[in-house]
Amino acid sequence: MSRIGKKVVPVPAGVKVAVKPGLVSVEGPKGKLDLKTRSEVVVTWAESEKSVKVALAPGFSAENKFANAIWGSTRAHIRNMIEGVTKGYEKNLEVVGVGWTAAVTGKSLKMTLGYANPVMMEIPAGVSVTVEKQFVKVAGPDRGAVGRFAADMRANRKPEPYNGKGVKYTDEVIKRKQGKQFGA
Repeated sequence: MSRIGKKVVPVPAGVKVAVKPGLVSVEGPKGKLDLKTRSEVVVTWAESEKSVKVALAPGFSAENKFANAIWGSTRAHIRNMIEGVTKGYEKNLEVVGVGWTAAVTGKSLKMTLGYANPVMMEIPAGVSVTVEKQFVKVAGPDRGAVGRFAADMRANRKPEPYNGKGVKYTDEVIKRKQGKQFGA
């Protein structure tokens, strides 16, 4: 039995939920998100209680580990969608290095990271990127899209432990190493 899956998801005021077979749509002030559901789970919307409930489909038991995992994951995704359309998600990154910059040009992000050519990244739909000096803020209602774009940004030049140069999350702590010692 999934401990996460059996909990109901409360829906705040101002959020519309539409449940169809195989599809859950959530619409709120920050946008609209859709989730395709698998055949192992059944999603129900209770208008009177203003909540969404996820249960195992008939024919699947709680002993089936895969169905149990899908049950909990579906409930967590729906909860993240509801939070995304109400509050939104955001990741803050910092570009550290002399002459290293980031700038938004049209629908892409241009980063100068010490390579021969600048790194161009296409900004996905539903994600907004703002740059202030060396700080980059990635925001949007879809938790997966925001996290994926921020991780891809960081992967272009991971922070290194000697000088601390690279693209890092603002709350990330880089363990610094001491360089070589000359003469003693």
